[in-house]
Formats: sequence, C-alpha cells, structure tokens
Amino acid sequence: MRMQTHFITVATHDLDAAREFYCARLGWDALMDVPGEILFFQVAPGLLLGLFDAEKYDADLGGTTSTTGISGVTLASNVDDREEVISVVDEMVAAGATVLVPPSDGAFGGIFHAHVRDPNGLVWEIAHNPGWRVGDDGTVAFD
Repeated sequence: MRMQTHFITVATHDLDAAREFYCARLGWDALMDVPGEILFFQVAPGLLLGLFDAEKYDADLGGTTSTTGISGVTLASNVDDREEVISVVDEMVAAGATVLVPPSDGAFGGIFHAHVRDPNGLVWEIAHNPGWRVGDDGTVAFD
C-alpha cells in the first residue's frame, strides 16, 4: 500500500455545533457541506478534514460500531511563533473551545504549545515548533 492520506474523518455528535464553531465563529470555508451528514474542510494540500454526523458515521461502518466520542486523537497546527499560539488559542476559546493545556513550553522537542477541545470533543494542539520545516515539495523535516 502506498503511504498517503487524503481524508481524516471524525464522527461528531452535533454537526450544527461543528458548523457554527468552524464556519461561523472561526471563519473556515467548507469545501462541501451536506446538512445533516458531513462537512469537509481542506486543511492542507490534498488533505481534507471531514466532520461526519455520528449516526451516519456508524451507519457507514455497517452498524458495526456505536460512536461514543472522540478519543486518543489530536489534530495539530504548527504556527509561526509563540505569540501566534496564544492568539489562535484565544480565537478558538472566543469561538467556543475549551482550553485543556494553556500556552506553555512543552516537555518535548523545545516547542511552545497549547491544547484546546472543540465543542464536539476534538482536541487541537496549537504549537510553535522551531525545529519543524515544510519544504517546497510538502515534505516535513525535523531539525
């Protein structure tokens, strides 16, 4: 199997709350919005984040699971500097997110970061990692 990912799909128990948080409050543009079903956002070149209504998500898996919540998943956004970590966290909180870990120096890798949870339980890490680089071809390198 070729190593590639094009969609990250997360079940959400309140698609309307997700739409309100990401679109209305954070100003994200949905690439596709199917009311009552799914929202897609382009979050990187060739990569979509899908927020899928939990009941429809379970049905799509053939009824083999019952989604109870998001667990063990963190989406991360690396920003340009420490001040931007603080401003993004403030923006997310103003939009309805909850701070789990306030902006602070991380225990690993010399990063400055914070963790916030969106209204449906999805955890975001907002970080400044000076040892992280993305090349012109999209490859990631760590110093």
